[in-house]
Amino acid sequence: MRRNSKAILFAGLVWGAACLAAPQDEAQFQREREAMVEQTIAHPRDGRPPVRDTLVLNALRAVPRHEFVPAPLRSQAYADWPLAIGEGQTISQPYIVAKMTELAELKPTDRVLEVGTGSGYQAAVLAVLVKEVYTIEIVAPLGRAAEERLKRLGYANVTVRIGDGYAGWPEKAPFDAIVVTAGATHIPPPLVEQLKPGGRMVIPVGETLYDQELKVVRRGRTPRDVAVETVMPVRFVPLTGGHEKPK
Repeated sequence: MRRNSKAILFAGLVWGAACLAAPQDEAQFQREREAMVEQTIAHPRDGRPPVRDTLVLNALRAVPRHEFVPAPLRSQAYADWPLAIGEGQTISQPYIVAKMTELAELKPTDRVLEVGTGSGYQAAVLAVLVKEVYTIEIVAPLGRAAEERLKRLGYANVTVRIGDGYAGWPEKAPFDAIVVTAGATHIPPPLVEQLKPGGRMVIPVGETLYDQELKVVRRGRTPRDVAVETVMPVRFVPLTGGHEKPK
């Protein structure tokens, strides 16, 4: 059977374009990621304190945020605002992810607990910086999707669990640092107990969405020996589970 040479040429061009599309997209995402780090994290233009930790900045440069947002929103992946990821949850804006990571004062040998896996983006950033990450998600479909995504992208030092993050992960405690990515009405005592002496917890705290403040909790020798620093106002989706404030 005789083939039309023009049709063959056209098919070849289409195939070639398809092969080139992915690398071109990745190159564009890389440029957007670099711009995100420089313009909204390392040198914010709106008066927010810059993130100065070079290792944290490099982690934000390395983690492909577009892989952690729904496909229809990928064009906004490197904008500095939260994005919906389903189930009424969001992926935090990049600046807040970077600032919380910096406040945790991480070391390469650290074991870190994250409460609120969401899409898995914060866990991936932590995974670049520390030895082990344990992350808990109460919304099962999100947790399962994040676990698959993190495995696919090669973050082998992250372990995902479906459950109530308020209670922490006692079997894996103590932790050098804890990062809570949902707004709590109070500092959860179980999480303080699971910090090592000298450990840090970064957590948004407030009775409502509109009075949340990002806090750094530092544990002393005992769970009652804590120092709390308020850093900045924030807005996070609430930490679910209906836990009452201890009296």
